[in-house]
Amino acid sequence: MSRENFIHFVGAGPGDPELITIKGSRLLADADVVIYTGSLVPAALVSGLKADIHNSAGLDLDEVLDIMISAWRTGRKVVRLHTGDPAIYSAINEQIAELVRQKIPFRVIPGVSSAMAAAAALSTELTLPEVSQTVIITRRAGRTPVPENEDLAALAGHQATMLILLSVGMIGDVVRDLRAGGYPADTPVAVVEKVSWPDERLLRGTLATIAGQVREAGINRTAVIAVGRVLAKASPPALSKLYDKAFGHGFREGSVTS
Repeated sequence: MSRENFIHFVGAGPGDPELITIKGSRLLADADVVIYTGSLVPAALVSGLKADIHNSAGLDLDEVLDIMISAWRTGRKVVRLHTGDPAIYSAINEQIAELVRQKIPFRVIPGVSSAMAAAAALSTELTLPEVSQTVIITRRAGRTPVPENEDLAALAGHQATMLILLSVGMIGDVVRDLRAGGYPADTPVAVVEKVSWPDERLLRGTLATIAGQVREAGINRTAVIAVGRVLAKASPPALSKLYDKAFGHGFREGSVTS
């Protein structure tokens, strides 16, 4: 394996310090410089490290890059710690673009997204036979726009499972868009605030009730909105073929019963 010094983008997970990967934890312990999202990454992940710690909450892109690149040029091991998984709403591409321009090697280490952690908190699969085989992870347009063909009403037309991030502060608009796109009023909805943190809160309702529930609970940020029939508290309408004794595959012969 190459001994080249890489800058590592590491997914911190959704909040529970134990939900970082073993590799991510090892890189943190070995780092000389850590830049983390202080408003979302738990303090437990960066406390006790030997590294110099920088909270990026008050920094702009140029300041973050200056810390990363300056440290790397002196041979120090740099970790850029992002909440959740770096692939979703992390803004790593703009950082990577500069590293590529300056020919600085980097690697991305995945983490547990809040979307996946929300499904775990809800004790459900996001895909169920004959219910939904598609998961849409998205956000509602706000200060950050979304492409016109990706607005919630358009996506709702698929009637798939949806995980809507960064949008709970607009819950009334979210519900309106989903209803306009075709989800019935009785569609199950859940809101998970601060998923996997000690003060996690979970609300269950329908598109007819969830906006009022969210407002009453005072939830206005750091929450995942989950939408779809997979959230129904009922036995699945159809069983998976994977363990059906009549269904054969490469590791098991199926048997057909009369």
